[in-house]
Amino acid sequence: MSSPMEISLQNPPDAELCKPNGVSQTESSPFSPVEKVLVSVEVCLKPSSTARIADVQTAVERMLEKRSLTYTDGPVPVPIDDPFLLENVKRIRICDTDECIENHEILLFWQVKPVVHVFQLNEEGPGEELSGDELLSSFNEWVLPAKEFDGMWESLIYETGLKKRLLQYAASALLFTEKGVDPCLVSWNRIVLLHGPPGTGKTSLCKALAQKLSIRFSSRYSQCQLIEVNAHSLFSKWFSESGKLVAKLFQKIQEMVEEESNLVFVFD
Repeated sequence: MSSPMEISLQNPPDAELCKPNGVSQTESSPFSPVEKVLVSVEVCLKPSSTARIADVQTAVERMLEKRSLTYTDGPVPVPIDDPFLLENVKRIRICDTDECIENHEILLFWQVKPVVHVFQLNEEGPGEELSGDELLSSFNEWVLPAKEFDGMWESLIYETGLKKRLLQYAASALLFTEKGVDPCLVSWNRIVLLHGPPGTGKTSLCKALAQKLSIRFSSRYSQCQLIEVNAHSLFSKWFSESGKLVAKLFQKIQEMVEEESNLVFVFD
């Protein structure tokens, strides 16, 4: 992936032209604010940072306004002349421009409206819930965004646009839920089904998608959790024990989702 580079332009987007009669007029930019492309900019805080999310977001937006960038997926150097960002920010990364690059389009800074997402990685490992025989865990639980999944989304290579479409679909489903959209009027589903042969990256893609959504919706949900169900551990040799284990699992999930500030992902 190529890194963003600074560019200097000879002419600004809005150029002043002269009519034949000598009266000047201002030609509007071909990229009006309505037509600007929304590009996600992810900002990862250092583990030691105690800065407010809003302050970091404002500082990054101000920094991006000052720099003339071409927007392509990849890292943006943390400016060494900004002590606040240098102290608190681990990295800045531009995302979701792969389709434009595939179509040989270059996103210049006046064409883009950056959407800044600030997050801090959780360094704790997964928690486990033991099943009835106390040998196998019935599920693993992560608090997102997790350090364990950092960089996983970028490391998965699929056909161009597939990950972006999947992310947009899942994000739209969450937004429809928030707005109370009637599924009878707009057909949508909060379940994503991935299928394919073993080893094609289904589990990794689930974890990476949950990580990405937890970053994108961090301003809406104060806590995000990922539940990986170990289905084989829910079966028991004892009569009716399997049903009790399944009921216990879903009771645990129900308790999580009852908190409006929680975003819970479940996959098997």
